[in-house]
Amino acid sequence: MSRFGRLADFFGLKRNLVILLIAIFVIGAGEELWMRFVPKYLLAVGATVFVIGLYDALRTLLGAIYAYPGGVLVDVWGHRRAFIIFNLVSIVGYALVLLVPHWAAVIAGMFLFLSWTCFSLPATFSLVGAALEANRYSMGVGVQSVIKRLPIMIAPFFGGMLIDRFGIINGVRIALLVSVFLSAVTILVQRQLRETPEEKTTRSDRWNFWRSLRQFNSPMRRLLLSDILIRFCERVPYAWVVIFAMDYIGVSGEQVGILTAIEMLAATMCIIPASHYADRHGREPFVLVTFIMFTLFPLSLLVSRSFSALVIAFIIRGLKEFGDTSRKALIIGYSESQRRGQMIGAYYFVRDLLVSVGAILGAYLWKLGPAVNFLGATTLGIAGTIFYVKTMRQSGQC
Repeated sequence: MSRFGRLADFFGLKRNLVILLIAIFVIGAGEELWMRFVPKYLLAVGATVFVIGLYDALRTLLGAIYAYPGGVLVDVWGHRRAFIIFNLVSIVGYALVLLVPHWAAVIAGMFLFLSWTCFSLPATFSLVGAALEANRYSMGVGVQSVIKRLPIMIAPFFGGMLIDRFGIINGVRIALLVSVFLSAVTILVQRQLRETPEEKTTRSDRWNFWRSLRQFNSPMRRLLLSDILIRFCERVPYAWVVIFAMDYIGVSGEQVGILTAIEMLAATMCIIPASHYADRHGREPFVLVTFIMFTLFPLSLLVSRSFSALVIAFIIRGLKEFGDTSRKALIIGYSESQRRGQMIGAYYFVRDLLVSVGAILGAYLWKLGPAVNFLGATTLGIAGTIFYVKTMRQSGQC
């Protein structure tokens, strides 16, 4: 086997996965030019604090609502058709926000532009499950995670430059125009996906949502409960991180891009080694490290008073990816192979439906002050981490 062949085998680079990686990178390069600046954009077009909280809540809620039908559609349609349709719907959403510079257009448009991110989540996981052996799931998800974060390292910096140069409203609209173009080009790539007969489930063989939930085994249920608490920890401060950095610490849009790049660099450097060793030595301890990093991030924000302190906070935020691929690999492994898309979709439906309340809670806590918001998030993270440690002991992992 050639050196290239050995590398491809190590990273699990099968044909369909390579095509998916290209699509993830190109679409992400467009989205990340503007996505992280949406809360600031909403302020600029007249949105209130609770409208921003509504945006963040809807973002999580739509991730929940879209996850299960996204899983069903990929089981029925196959990966190629599903990915192309999800991409087309997202393009319509980008165009709506581009053409109507009003906060209501963002709220309406997100029902469309989150299609690629939310509908395709179960599809990307099920494609890993279809293409790779069970002992390679962490690596398969890990490579996706790295490729997904490469544009996040680069694009927000250029998005911040656009905002600093043209202002928040015009800068975001220029970025949206780029996003429309790149997503349209990606359709040509997605058309190259190949389907295999066993990847599809017939309509008569589909499960309903409740049957998918009942099929969850005990480890998957325990992971879900822990994950819900940890995602509350993430969601409470999520929409306010950029606002805190720019309005309270005084960093520029370009510096926000630098902080995001630092976060993604920290994540990228740990993902592949952690995924490799998790596949070999067990995934649960790596998930625990991730939960600890989720918990430490809002606490590190609370004590930040300068750009240098924010750098440390964003490194911690990046290190939360240390075991996230292991968590996703566990979900893939716990799911029924022929209905993997539906079961993964059901998992994310339950998790994100509940966690969407965290965004509203975050807005309320933000009104009481950043310290209240960040300490509340930390408390939720501690609870989730302790619960997961108990589940590991029950399963004999520690």
